[in-house]
Amino acid sequence: MEVKNVRIPEDVFMKEREEVLKQWPTGAGVNFDEAVEYQKRIAPEKRFDSKLQQAEKEGVTLIQPRAGVALYDEHIKLLQFLETEGEADLLPSTVDSYTRLNRYKEAENGIEKSKETGRSMLNGFPIVNYGVDICRSVTSALKNPVQVRHGTPDARLLTEISIAGGFTSYEGGGISYNIPYSKNYSLEKTIAYWQYTDRLCGMYAEAGININREPFGPLTGTLIPPCISNSVAVLESLLAAEQGVKDITVGYGQCGNLIQDVAAVRSLKKMTEEYLERYGYKGCTVTTVFHQWMGGFPQDEAKAFGVISWGAAAAALAKATKVIVKTPHEAMGVPTKEANAAGLRATKQVISMLRDQDFREIPAVLAESEIIEAEMRCILDKVEELGKGDYAKGTIAAFEAGVLDIPFAPSKYNAGKVMPARDNFGAVRILELGNIPFSEELKAFHRAKLEERGRAEDRTVSFQMVIDDVYAIGKGFLVGRNTN
Repeated sequence: MEVKNVRIPEDVFMKEREEVLKQWPTGAGVNFDEAVEYQKRIAPEKRFDSKLQQAEKEGVTLIQPRAGVALYDEHIKLLQFLETEGEADLLPSTVDSYTRLNRYKEAENGIEKSKETGRSMLNGFPIVNYGVDICRSVTSALKNPVQVRHGTPDARLLTEISIAGGFTSYEGGGISYNIPYSKNYSLEKTIAYWQYTDRLCGMYAEAGININREPFGPLTGTLIPPCISNSVAVLESLLAAEQGVKDITVGYGQCGNLIQDVAAVRSLKKMTEEYLERYGYKGCTVTTVFHQWMGGFPQDEAKAFGVISWGAAAAALAKATKVIVKTPHEAMGVPTKEANAAGLRATKQVISMLRDQDFREIPAVLAESEIIEAEMRCILDKVEELGKGDYAKGTIAAFEAGVLDIPFAPSKYNAGKVMPARDNFGAVRILELGNIPFSEELKAFHRAKLEERGRAEDRTVSFQMVIDDVYAIGKGFLVGRNTN
């Protein structure tokens, strides 16, 4: 299979679409023309693209939880609770693990067992099994826009049912929903699958319906250097735009150093817009999402609220368009709806207090932004070179060469040679560069930052720093000092 970054021809797409809609019986309930008309009837205040653009214009950061349960009536109640008691501005439908793996029969069994036991036996909402009409009953029962969040390498049928079902935003991408999530899926396959998703969204855009598309920013969520996650976001944005997507929200997962986090969000938006413009993708709207801390959480609820509030502050000071909120039960498994709402309210309080403050142009942030942008250009230029101007081919070649390399990812298509660690101020730097094509100046910058920490702790820069940093937050710290 050779994948190219070119728009899928209509006849090829329609032939593939026939097969996709046959994957599960609910696919027969999708009618594109009828779905366009249904989407047109959704009020602007319930559309992701409208609400995000309004927030961007006003300089407001919106809040959004994660949530999903097996039974649709319980799912509606959960989202309504988060909307009212949690004051959520945007709502999710997080999909269950069976659906993510296209195992719809097991998802069906999970629905039946949930009915028998009276509690959710799935870790999310099985959209494909329920089909278009039940999805519409969910999306229409809420006052705010609803997004599908999942983690699916092959999300083609899920996309069809989701959009026809009234969801106005759709998360994921061929890189970000493969390398950090799966072991054996090839990039050729997942990029092709997600070209289908993006082409479908492009067809809706051509019919006057902008479906918001959101690449998954945090990747593995563990010590990800901003240049790596930002580069993946730019690449997935270019691939989506080629298929006709017009509304893109690029994401970033909190690393913990405030200056670096603000700089990362700043450079992410700037570089995404720059590259879309460079390659002629006119009329694309770019917004940002900040993911609160994705690593280990303290078990103590009060301490967990501290982590949540720090993420809220970083999102607000970076002027992210929205923030994905964690819960104080993060270390304990699936949260109660009350805990989920509490995390939302804590986040909203901090964001409201910081609404009039903006750290994007302070000197330290500008200096860090320059570093991140220089690193991104090194990576993205090499991806373009490897693909001879084609970013789909270049992405595949870049992972093969280790030019793109995501720390701690399970995929066998990922080199796994890059090793990050924190510097003396908690910013994520790169201890082992693998084959990332940095300039000598950038290599020296990372070495110097880690050696500065080594001197402060009176220890040699080594892999032990990485281990210490991974576990630090759970112990109440950001940097894994050897004195802790």
